[in-house]
Amino acid sequence: MADVKAKKHLGQHFLTDKNIAEKIVNSLVHHHQYQQVLEVGPGMGILSDFLLQKKEFETYLIDIDTESFEFLKKKYPDLGNRLLNADFLQLDFDSVFPSSFAIIGNFPYNISSQILFKILDNRSQVPEVVGMFQKEVAERCTAKAGSKEYGILSVFLQAYYKCEYLFTVKAGVFNPPPKVLSAVIRLSRNEVKELGCNEKLFWQVVKAGFNQRRKTLSNALSGVIPKDKQDENKVWTLRAERLSVSDFVDLTNLIEKSNNS
Repeated sequence: MADVKAKKHLGQHFLTDKNIAEKIVNSLVHHHQYQQVLEVGPGMGILSDFLLQKKEFETYLIDIDTESFEFLKKKYPDLGNRLLNADFLQLDFDSVFPSSFAIIGNFPYNISSQILFKILDNRSQVPEVVGMFQKEVAERCTAKAGSKEYGILSVFLQAYYKCEYLFTVKAGVFNPPPKVLSAVIRLSRNEVKELGCNEKLFWQVVKAGFNQRRKTLSNALSGVIPKDKQDENKVWTLRAERLSVSDFVDLTNLIEKSNNS
């Protein structure tokens, strides 16, 4: 079979190092005992080879690239309808997976944030994620409050997942090599079913706080809560990057109480 040509518009950089591929697959720790795993963007199947050896999982592959899909169909003829030629971002999870499933992949860097928000939107169904991202994105996902990398994605992911930075991957193990370093992270769904606040307002507060991250929360959130309703709490003098997830939950409850008074 001829190799699949990496396509720039799809953000494809195919991993070529089998040791790293095996290490990525072995980073799945079967959190919450799911039965099925979906690999996103398998390309020519370097991760898939190791995934399909794991008999405790039922592996699914999804690739938007028709050339990859045709290649994988020949390489893995037994997969049948577990090989999907579709856009992950448009996939209706319920139509494919009857229960919870894990997600793994060497994710296209040009849509990595969209992938993570899709996972967040379906967090009750996705207990574990292991993925390769641009190093900068991986650092944002796992950043702690107070760091310059800490932002909207950090807070949202860490509200619902334990986020671990596993290892860095150099550009030379990809074809074509990306112009950036890469990194593998693991997301493990935490025990939080509800945050303990109005979650719609929580998302609004976090986004507003970081959209003007150089401003104090008093100014950044003036569109969410008028200044005349802000009390003497010192939280208003801080910037968004200083607040942990639980601080944002407390702030959301404070805002809801003040707006309703």
